[in-house]
Amino acid sequence: MSEKCLLDQWRDMAYDRNLPKDQLEKFWGTYFTIEREIYEQLLENPDEEVKGTVKELAEKYGQDVMTMVGFLDGINDSLKTANPIETMEEDTVVSLAFDKELLYKNMIDAKADWLYGLPQWDKIFDAETKKRLYREQKQSGTVRKAKKIGRNDPCPCGSGKKYKFCCGKNA
Repeated sequence: MSEKCLLDQWRDMAYDRNLPKDQLEKFWGTYFTIEREIYEQLLENPDEEVKGTVKELAEKYGQDVMTMVGFLDGINDSLKTANPIETMEEDTVVSLAFDKELLYKNMIDAKADWLYGLPQWDKIFDAETKKRLYREQKQSGTVRKAKKIGRNDPCPCGSGKKYKFCCGKNA
């Protein structure tokens, strides 16, 4: 049948459990450096839509196609319109038009301080905005439980009865 799609090939390579730990660390260290360099260029002109085939973008950023596929996989959730990464091939046209706030928050969520700490963000957001986005992203992962209603508390339905004699009767 057909060979694996580019994304599956990237994931097989990037998450190969048979590789020794030091080789995986070297692979990811190299990838994160490349990723940082691409983001530095993208953030210089954040409102410019970078568009082209996967192969053209790989050439534009001086990378091989597989590394570009990994980058596209990473940025896809932050794009204004998601790319068809599950089915893309070298000649698939993709866009890197990203939502600035969403990208910043996703970098925080990924704990990628080498990305959300890039100096290019200072030209996009002021310090107060960066703090607000950071706080919003951190709080979005915090689960808050509502205060539990006690048996003898007034019923929240407003009847004036105790919870145990009203809505809590059948609970």
